[in-house]
Amino acid sequence: MDWGMSNRMAQLIQPNGRTMFLPIDHGYFQGPTRNLEQPGKTAEPLLPYADALFVTRGVLRSSIDPANTKPIVLRVSGGTSMVGHDLADEGITTSMEEAIRLNASAVGLSLFIGTEYEKQSLLNLGKLVNEGEKYGIPVMAVTAVGRELEQRESRYLALCCRIAAELGARVVKTYWCADGFDKVVDGCPVPVIMAGGPQADTEREVLEFVHDGMQNGAIGINLGRNIWQSDHPVPMIRALRHIVHHNGTVDDAQEIFDTVKAGDGRVPAAAV
Repeated sequence: MDWGMSNRMAQLIQPNGRTMFLPIDHGYFQGPTRNLEQPGKTAEPLLPYADALFVTRGVLRSSIDPANTKPIVLRVSGGTSMVGHDLADEGITTSMEEAIRLNASAVGLSLFIGTEYEKQSLLNLGKLVNEGEKYGIPVMAVTAVGRELEQRESRYLALCCRIAAELGARVVKTYWCADGFDKVVDGCPVPVIMAGGPQADTEREVLEFVHDGMQNGAIGINLGRNIWQSDHPVPMIRALRHIVHHNGTVDDAQEIFDTVKAGDGRVPAAAV
């Protein structure tokens, strides 16, 4: 691996082999979704506990302080919306030259395997990987399922992740599934990080699936709505960080959540 590619991967994946991305890119197809109406304000208190920020170029330029030192994963696919005919009909919206100009550490795009636009989606990935390898910028493939949430089962996700890796993605973001997530990870020869999907019913539910996914081979998370749509986003991200980076239990993470929420300041330094 070339030095530039290795350096950017090292910015994203921490020395312990784990990572936490904070995605605030949802507006590219959802518009001003709840608690992301002002993305810069949403991200500001959470960034100290994230390892990288997943964001579009527009929000990066308009809403993120240029003094921010967290690595940027730049969302470069789009062209669809929640009110359009099909979320899968995406194209590449942002050039690799733009990613370089914005000092991105990686770029990311969505794949819609099993849809009418599967071939288009996969060719988008191939073209982006060609450009990324030329400039030493890793590509993260996001195995999107759109509105078809019932497709979040291990056989489908394993298929998506393996194809993404075969086409050259350096990292794959996919959904956790209750049955066979270890098979999803084992079948993917590049690092796998977990997506969150729609907001869960309770904080503990999120802590439980993240813990299970980490125990079954994921290297980290890329959770947005389950953090910044929480009633208590900072306690949530700190509890999740304890699981991801300190191999914490669900009970330990719940205690951190409750303690930070209460504001009594007794959270161990290792938990931040």
